[in-house]
Amino acid sequence: MDQAPRPDNSSSTSTVTQTATTAGKGALLGAVFLMATSAVGPGFITQTTVFTAQLGAAFAFAILVSTVVDIAVQLNVWRVLGVSGLRAQDLANKVVPGAGYVLAALVIFGGLVFNIGNIGGTALGANAMLGANTTVGGAVSALIAIAIFLSKKAGVAMDRIVVVLGVAMIAMVTWVAVTSAPPVGEALRQTVLPEEVDFLIIVTLIGGTVGGYITYAGAHRMIDSGITGPERIGQISRGSVLAILVAAVMRVVLFLAVLGVVAGGVKLAEGNPTASAFENALGDAGVIVFGVILWAASITSVIGASYTSVSFLATFSDWLSTHRNWVVVGFIIISSVIYVGIGQPPVTLLVLAGALNGLILPFGLGFIVWVALRRKDLLHGYRYPRWLGLFGLATWVLALYLGWEALGGISELWQ
Repeated sequence: MDQAPRPDNSSSTSTVTQTATTAGKGALLGAVFLMATSAVGPGFITQTTVFTAQLGAAFAFAILVSTVVDIAVQLNVWRVLGVSGLRAQDLANKVVPGAGYVLAALVIFGGLVFNIGNIGGTALGANAMLGANTTVGGAVSALIAIAIFLSKKAGVAMDRIVVVLGVAMIAMVTWVAVTSAPPVGEALRQTVLPEEVDFLIIVTLIGGTVGGYITYAGAHRMIDSGITGPERIGQISRGSVLAILVAAVMRVVLFLAVLGVVAGGVKLAEGNPTASAFENALGDAGVIVFGVILWAASITSVIGASYTSVSFLATFSDWLSTHRNWVVVGFIIISSVIYVGIGQPPVTLLVLAGALNGLILPFGLGFIVWVALRRKDLLHGYRYPRWLGLFGLATWVLALYLGWEALGGISELWQ
């Protein structure tokens, strides 16, 4: 019997597949920039400026080493969490019951303290670029972040804003770098043959780019976007490397921008060294450019810290999962109220939070490496590359050293 011809649905099927692929790429790009912009906060900007003024071209070597270590951490974190489909706290609870709650408590406390600083960064950025009152600038910036999470498509809105602001920051800092005319050849030479090596600075850079909530920001966003399982390993791996490279590019161009200024013999102002460097490079316009970059870095860090901190709570109860965006809004409001009430966090609290971030890296990474090397059952049968697991193990040993240094910081608080 002849059958009636079937309608040709190949075109519509192709369109749906193409749309899904595009959406997947957009979500992955959002995860990449969420991790990168979370790393590029107010502290990142000041830190890079101060270390460049201190080491000069030799700082390039510290950037190279820290980037290699960062890639080792993120390759393992993204791959283990992505393939397992489990967020860090849930994975930790699978390995050692209760450990996930400890990890969540550490991440959330550190995220809250630094988020107060991020709100402060938006206030200072708004003041530099618009002359706005710092209290008003911080409050308005917080409202902008809240509006993102209250929008109907909060995930898409967050992905787009971190990508746009991330690209804008890189473009503006590159402009300053070109204008300041740094000695690029000397920087390249000292990338591999440094005249001075400061291991403590390298350790500080590592903690600043993959410490605390930053370690998990991109991976958790990737999981929320549905990019999980062994079959997505290509996307997962590319995303992890790209996230670190984006953060590294931002640090390199900022390093070059400042290097061009200090190489010319300019002594940066101690109170605000980055603004001083930009003003020397661009004149009065440099202060406004600094304000824009600081605000963009701070608002994206507010988004990243709030989103990631709450992602450590959302899986612990159905209510938290259902009202997740409202919990994020509450997190931002609490950070803002504390900032308005006390300004920047007291130095003691910042030291404590920084020290705890030093503890989070080895604590959380230990579970990641254990699963990579010993718990194939949590990876759905995926055969984990042994070289990558051992690379992660070596990084974990370094992270233990960071944790030891962090304990020293905590002990000083009680003396």
